[in-house]
Amino acid sequence: MTSREEHNRMRWASRRGLLELDLLLGPFVEAEFPRLDPSSRDDYRELMARDDQDILNWVMNRAIPSEPRLAVIVAKIRDHNAAKLNR
Repeated sequence: MTSREEHNRMRWASRRGLLELDLLLGPFVEAEFPRLDPSSRDDYRELMARDDQDILNWVMNRAIPSEPRLAVIVAKIRDHNAAKLNR
């Protein structure tokens, strides 16, 4: 799979059933996914396999993923969104 195909798949996977998640994940995957290292890309794919409510709680910092590698990618998403607010 090419990098472009992978990016398009993750764009589609980031469109969730909750508007809040769409607003948090969409800009992240658009701006940051192409720059992630392969391991972080794998972690993002794994995150997209999780339940919407869990992802929302993690990204909103209401809970922490039990898997440390998911906690890292969630922190990157949070940091990206925080940076957008501080511009």
